Amino acid sequence: MRSIKTSTQVCAIIGNPVSHSLSPAIHNAAFAALDLDFVYLAFRVEDVGNALAGMRALENFRGMSVTIPHKMEAVRHVDAVEPVDRQIGAINTVINDNGKLLGLGTDGPGALKALSEAQVTISGKNVLILGAGGAARAIAFTLGQQAHPAAIELMDINPDLRNRLAADLTAGTDTLIRSNPLTDHLLAQAMDLSDIVIHCTPVGMHPRTEACLVPAPLFRPGQAVLDIVYTPMETTLLKNAKSRGVQAISGVEMFIYQAALQFERFTGVDAPVEVMRQVVMEHLRP
Repeated sequence: MRSIKTSTQVCAIIGNPVSHSLSPAIHNAAFAALDLDFVYLAFRVEDVGNALAGMRALENFRGMSVTIPHKMEAVRHVDAVEPVDRQIGAINTVINDNGKLLGLGTDGPGALKALSEAQVTISGKNVLILGAGGAARAIAFTLGQQAHPAAIELMDINPDLRNRLAADLTAGTDTLIRSNPLTDHLLAQAMDLSDIVIHCTPVGMHPRTEACLVPAPLFRPGQAVLDIVYTPMETTLLKNAKSRGVQAISGVEMFIYQAALQFERFTGVDAPVEVMRQVVMEHLRP
């Protein structure tokens, strides 16, 4: 077991048990690859306020990853939040700067990076986002403020969630926002108009891997699809897209890039992305 010195900078994760096993592995591998005196640990936390107060009090507690169900609650317990993340209403990263806690999110930028690295052009394109929860909020705000799509259409079965996000995006971005119920008929219409499809619901996640919101015939060549689900690495949605000649981007890419962005905020140095990708692939490969 690695020896942790009093000078070691500590990072930690609280929240989703799936990430509890994967995130420490990729961050610690990245620290080791760059010979950095950092260690990344996982903690079971119920009381987020006291956890962050403890972080503030510990001089070498550098950073924290925050996952479901604590992303919204954590906003209330930090000293400052990046402006876009204040609009989103959730954070997944906390940086301890000499006792001052800064909250920010890397989910939206991670998704944007995954699309950019896949050479998907977003500016001037029509984007369809399926789902209106926390991940959808982060991605929609990031794209709306930074990538300049022609329009973003939101579809979800929860009208309150969907309409609240649509109102917030209309107020917080210059992008044309549309909001519709997720029905078979309206989905078919939206797919026909969309250049980029981003799936932000749990449908298709392990163990119900056969489930899929979008039938293969609704895809058309020239589209790009990002599924933020990464267990399994190739979801039924991505298989359907590929069968129709559509560019398919795995949620693994978003997961890697959001972790890399966290790493860079923790350490101040460029993340060894390929090292992190190798660890993720080893953990998720069947």
